[in-house]
Order: sequence, then structure tokens, then C-alpha cells
Amino acid sequence: MLIEGLILLLAILVVGLALFFDYTNGFHDAANVVATIIATGALSPRKALFMAAICEFIGPFLFGTAVAQTIGKGIIDISAFDPSQTGLSISLVIAALIGAIAWNLITWAWGLPSSSSHALVGGMIGAVLIAYGPDKVLWKGVLYVISFLILTPVLGLIFGNLVLKVTFRLSRNAPPQISHFFNRVQILSSVALSLSHGANDAQKTMGIITMSMVILGVFPDFHIPFWVVASCAASIALGTASGGWRIIKTLGSKIYRLRSVHAFCAQTASATVILGAALLGGPVSTTHVVSSSIMGVGAGQRISAVRWGVAKNIILAWFITIPASAIMAGLCFLLIRMAHPNF
Repeated sequence: MLIEGLILLLAILVVGLALFFDYTNGFHDAANVVATIIATGALSPRKALFMAAICEFIGPFLFGTAVAQTIGKGIIDISAFDPSQTGLSISLVIAALIGAIAWNLITWAWGLPSSSSHALVGGMIGAVLIAYGPDKVLWKGVLYVISFLILTPVLGLIFGNLVLKVTFRLSRNAPPQISHFFNRVQILSSVALSLSHGANDAQKTMGIITMSMVILGVFPDFHIPFWVVASCAASIALGTASGGWRIIKTLGSKIYRLRSVHAFCAQTASATVILGAALLGGPVSTTHVVSSSIMGVGAGQRISAVRWGVAKNIILAWFITIPASAIMAGLCFLLIRMAHPNF
């Protein structure tokens, strides 16, 4: 009875932490979804965030759970965990989540767009390395995830540039009133981006929760139930609704001075890349894809118009997120074990 009560307590703790991470992911990444549509004045901040939150909630129900499978089964070899060391195994999940949450909050406070996906992957790797060593890390799966995290910003840059050029060619003889048209279609591209972000990012938390329930013996195998999908969708939607205003300012105005056509092209390019990755099971960074799409759009207009100094700081954050969150998670795991050596 005591063991069952402890397992229930650990399950509640892990689910709570995971959903809080999902919430921080939502308000951290809200900027990615609404910054451009707010910057161009197509929608007010309140309306943009409300619309994005609804789409973020719907997204996870539409496009399957391929990303959750990758996160939950493709990075850590949970089949090799010793059932008698459940406390050790679940400690590393808790440490990974705390490390990822800490990095999200730090970069939000700095107003720096960084990747919640990178932070979560880094946290998982750091905690497992300290807890078990490199043998429990599925390096092939890690390389698969990292390849998506590296490739998709490049695709965002290319697609952003390409979509802008195609759009300019199709509208080259359009009257000046075309800007009103782009203000309206921005709403459609923003909806597509919100759906794709919800589909990809909420699934990462689904994978963590389901993996934890398997470790604790609550679930007999890796199967994602409806309540996990619904709770993760709701958490990321609530986080998006609260908005990450510091990062919205960075993405909306500090990389490139956006007009309606640029915002539409950046959103369209980002949604295409993110949704494609979600269907392939690749966890991607919405932050990186949107940032690189804005850079691609800006460079397509005029390379010198992009504020490359700001872009350099964002790119620097891309590279340090995984090691930084891994270190935080590793230290957190050590603190947990010091506080509860017999756990």
C-alpha cells in the first residue's frame, strides 16, 4: 500500500512538472506564433493570442503522435531500466524537466528566442548521462532528433526566401491595396502556424508523460491515452494565451522590420516546415524555424535590411541550449540524489 501511494505521488509530481514545462513552452513560444501578425497590425495582441491558443489546443488532436513516440522511445532506452531502481529512473525524468523549465525561464527573462525542444532533449541527455552513463542513451535516436533541429532552421531560411520571391512574382502587378489582402491572409497563415506548433510541441510533453508512466509501471506499454493528449494540448494553449511579450518584441521587430507580405511569407514557410516535421515524427524548434524564416524573408527583400547582430545572438542561443540545459538537469539530478540518497 505504501509503495502504491509513493508511485501515485511520483506520477502526480511528474505529470505536474511536465504540464508546467508544456505551459512554459506555450508562453515562451507564443512569440513565434503571433509576433509577426502583431507587428504588422493585422490583429491586436489579445485577439492574436486568443486565436493562437485555440489553434494550439486543436493541433495535437489532428496530426497524430509521431513526435511523442520519438521523444518517449527514441532518446532514452527505458527498456533497459532496472524495475528495482524506479526511484533512480524517475529522478532523472524530474531532473530533465526542471533543467528544461529553468532554461525556458532564463531565456524568457532575457527576451531571447531559444528552443524548448533543445532544452528538453538536452535535459534528458544530461540527466541520463549522470544517472546511468552513455549506455542508456539511444545515440541513433539523438542524432535523428538533432538532425531535425539543425536541418529545419536551414529549411526555414530557404523556404522564407523562396515563398517571398514567389509571392512577389505573383503580385508584381497588384495595386497598393494588396497590403490589405496580405493583412487578411496573414490570419490564415497564422492559424496554420499555430496548428503546426501545437501539433509538434505538445507532443513532446506527451512523450515525457507516457515514458514516465511506463517507468513507474502505471502503463503496461508505451501507449498515449486521450487524457494525456488533452491535458498537454490544454497546457500549451494556456501558456500561449498568456503570451511571452519579451520574445514577441524580439521576433516582431528586432530581426527585420516586417510588413504584411513579409509576415505572411514567414508564417507560411514556418508552418510548412513544422507541420512536415510533425508528420515525420521529427521534434523541431518552432523558435528556430520562425526566426530563420524571418531572416530568409528579410534577406530575400534585401540582405542588409536584416539585423544580423540580433540574429547572431539568437543563433548563439541555438548552440548553447542543449549543453546548458543538460548541465542544469545533471546538477538537478545530483541534488535530488543528495537530498534523497535512498530514493
